[in-house]
Amino acid sequence: MNRILRVVFGAGLLSILSTGLNAADIIDGPTGDYCRVVGTSNLVLNDNIVDLRVQVVKLMDESVAVANSSEWIHSSRPVFVWASEAKVACGKAYGYLKTNYKDEDYLNKCECFHDRMVEYMH
Repeated sequence: MNRILRVVFGAGLLSILSTGLNAADIIDGPTGDYCRVVGTSNLVLNDNIVDLRVQVVKLMDESVAVANSSEWIHSSRPVFVWASEAKVACGKAYGYLKTNYKDEDYLNKCECFHDRMVEYMH
């Protein structure tokens, strides 16, 4: 019985690999560059750490509120996904800012993912 299952599984796996099947995407179009931020985000350009913390917390709070909203949790639009990504990225950016370290990668992601969330809300 185990041999039969292995043969069936192997044949199925070979079939999937040979057809070049790609993962489904909830958004039609290219899947490579989700961020529409060209170059550096506005957050990264801000050199005032205190002001930057306020901005990041604002984006994080908005993302948390959306991620906890049943309206967006049950929506067919990817708002919940981007809200979840934004709250994590903003949370990490804020964590670094608490130690006065400006992590450009997480700041870029925070702004980008929040922008994507807002874009799909409208």
